[in-house]
Amino acid sequence: MQRRHILRTGAVATAATALGLGTSSATASAAPAEGKSGRTRELCVHTVLFDDVEEQDFAGPVEVLGILRDAGECRITQSFVTADGPRTVRTSSGMYIDVRDPWAPEDADVLLVPGGGYGKGSGVDDEIKRGILPRALARAERPGLIMGGICTGVMLMSAAKITRGRPCTTHFAAREDLADQGGKLTFGRVVDDGDLITCGGVTSGLDLALWLAERLYGPKTALLAEMILEYERRGTVWRAEA
Repeated sequence: MQRRHILRTGAVATAATALGLGTSSATASAAPAEGKSGRTRELCVHTVLFDDVEEQDFAGPVEVLGILRDAGECRITQSFVTADGPRTVRTSSGMYIDVRDPWAPEDADVLLVPGGGYGKGSGVDDEIKRGILPRALARAERPGLIMGGICTGVMLMSAAKITRGRPCTTHFAAREDLADQGGKLTFGRVVDDGDLITCGGVTSGLDLALWLAERLYGPKTALLAEMILEYERRGTVWRAEA
């Protein structure tokens, strides 16, 4: 059974109605989300891949955002991209993903950067040494773009000097290096500094995406995603004062 069908049947549909999220009607799928931010336009999310990327780092956010789209409450499009353009990426577990969309951060509202291990021989280490992805990330930074670093993907952003002088976090194995490279190490599972959101290791990508859902669409929408995932958010979101 496809996820969108689950969303419209049984206890989930009943709970969604109780939350004020009309997932069961045809009109709901066309209605804009009305979270606390009042966002109504389409959200374009690009997830950056590279060889030896960690699957869980990007799978969690992709799943959360896919749930919101399939619930019919949020207009979201997602794309995989690489700094090299369309190509086949080999993940850390040896699976292959065909990336078909071009590198176009100017078209994105959110750019997510997952990790891929840490230390000599890891995917992140290889990308930092190669230099292409950090340079592409540095050029991508602009007003209006939310950049999200997941696990050791934050170290790719650090190599691009994006985290310098800013509150941020990463996987515990890389925290000391993040601080040494100028990041203001902050001990939250998710750290929100406005247009830069970072999170700790691996599974915290789920928490980053759920926080992003709450920030953009409101807590009821984020709660619906939690219900479908059978996952309760962990830890504390550290958020910069407005």
